[in-house]
Amino acid sequence: MPDALRAALRVALHTVFPPRCICCGAAVGSDDGLCPACWREMSFLAGTVCDCCGTPLPGEDAGPVLCDDCLTRPRPWGRGRAAFLYDGTGRKLVLQLKHADRLDLVPPLAAMLARAVQPILRPKMLVAPVPLHRLRLLRRKFNQSAMLAQALAREGGLACLPDLFLRTRATAAMEGMTRAERRSNLDGAIAVNPKYRDRIRGRQLLVIDDVLTSGATLEATAAAALAAGAAGVSVAVLARVARDG
Repeated sequence: MPDALRAALRVALHTVFPPRCICCGAAVGSDDGLCPACWREMSFLAGTVCDCCGTPLPGEDAGPVLCDDCLTRPRPWGRGRAAFLYDGTGRKLVLQLKHADRLDLVPPLAAMLARAVQPILRPKMLVAPVPLHRLRLLRRKFNQSAMLAQALAREGGLACLPDLFLRTRATAAMEGMTRAERRSNLDGAIAVNPKYRDRIRGRQLLVIDDVLTSGATLEATAAAALAAGAAGVSVAVLARVARDG
């Protein structure tokens, strides 16, 4: 379709259906945008961040740096990024995606994530989501991390394996758990799908999740990938829970 025709169709569509804020529904000037009020409450992560977990750090970005937490408790993955903090508008968007069937949010959120992960992408990386147990998937109807992973892979021209990882058993909801309790809850709960073992051997992986709190789920997923022969694992999440202090 010629660009001029595409632009004319977009104008006509906006005349009938004006663009709306993806968070609150207020009128905005372009598709997939945020209104001024929601934009002010959006904490995008730019500038200096931990190269491993994506948490914001003070000072200027002078190269890869690690936060105190990642220095004292090394992660099984190499590098990581988050698009925004899990607060304000960012928290609302994640909850709408997970619990309100807002699948229309996948493209704009995947675009935000794609911008955040640019510094850690490598050619021919395989992209895969953190898995849901089949019982939780039945209740939720879709795996939001898988949909983000597929959209991100398309945008980056990478291959995505949405069923690379399996939840071998159901785990308890981790809200309110300590870091140690979260790790214990996930012990042995995530494995690589046997049909992909040969494909990931010696490859770099990018594992996608929606929210990083303690990192226990990503740790279990990365450990499973490395045990199956992956050369290295990086991680990317939509939102990073801010640490106290």
